[in-house]
Amino acid sequence: MHLTHDPAAPAADTIGFDDFLKVDIRVGTILSAEPYPEARKPAYKLLIDFGPGIGTKKSSAQITENHALDDLPGRQVAAVVNFPPRQIGKFLSEVLTLGFADETGAVTLFAPDKPVPNGARLF
Repeated sequence: MHLTHDPAAPAADTIGFDDFLKVDIRVGTILSAEPYPEARKPAYKLLIDFGPGIGTKKSSAQITENHALDDLPGRQVAAVVNFPPRQIGKFLSEVLTLGFADETGAVTLFAPDKPVPNGARLF
């Protein structure tokens, strides 16, 4: 599977509903955000609270172009919480924070329109 940021790209191959359910996407609230100057591409280190069932997880997110560091704490975000942790330089990213590429390819975070409980699952 090839991931693309091209909004004109066709949809990915069809999958079954059970395949969709294997991807556990939850909402959480960013507790803290700090620069990650050692990252190969500009990124922030996020600490995200996913509620009592999942707890607090770390994520490296390449969102520096569209999101100011000081605006992130308190913001809700969506993330895949059941991928294996991924080593990003010296930082272990435990979840994949989700976003969409804008017209320049910079990432904009994906979040609910209204506050929802931390740990709520996307369906």
